[in-house]
Parts: sequence; C-alpha cells; structure tokens
Amino acid sequence: QVQLVESGGGLVQAGGSLRLSCAASGGTFSSYAMGWFRQASGKEREFVATISWSGSSTYYADSVKGRCTISRDNAKIRVYLQMNSLKPEDTAVYYCAASIIGSSFLEEYAYWGQGTQVTVSS
Repeated sequence: QVQLVESGGGLVQAGGSLRLSCAASGGTFSSYAMGWFRQASGKEREFVATISWSGSSTYYADSVKGRCTISRDNAKIRVYLQMNSLKPEDTAVYYCAASIIGSSFLEEYAYWGQGTQVTVSS
C-alpha cells in the first residue's frame, strides 16, 4: 500500500511558476511509475505527465508539453512537477498517482494522493 501526499499548490499569476511535490510512503517507490493528473471544477480528471520508475522516460499531455517537467528522486521518495508559463486554464486540483506501468490512463493508477489546488489568476 502506497500513500501519496502532494504539496506546493497555491495561487499564482498567469505566466508564473509553481513546483508541485509528492511524497510517497508505505511501498517500494522505485518500483512504480508515477503520474500527475489534474481535475478542474466541473470537469473530468485528466492526464498531465508520467515518469518511469527509473526516471529515464517521461511523457506529457499536449496541453502542458514544453511548460511542465516531471522528475523524481527515488532516494528522497518524491516526484515533482515543475510548471512554468502558467495559464488560467491550468487551474485545477493536481493529483499524483502511482502505477505499476507508466500510462496516461488514470485507470492504470492504483494509488492516489489527496490533491493540491493550483489557481492561476489572469
């Protein structure tokens, strides 16, 4: 059983940056691919980015490609999402999740954090 806790969300102006962090415990972190998803109010949860267990492979949603970077530190048991050039449409609750296989499909992720709110003002 893996527990995930996100942090780093907040209110930022358009064009600004945020770095989200996700701390894991209770499992073998380095065995899991990790992903970030987001859910805006009234919308379905959507894929943002994923990173392989080793960190050697990443994949991004088109909506964030070139603006976001996912990374992980297996020694610190953390995964990060650096978000730059933020837009109002990036406003959402951001969730980290763990999966045996890396995927853009939320159904592939067995463990989820509680989420952290990101609000981008125009």
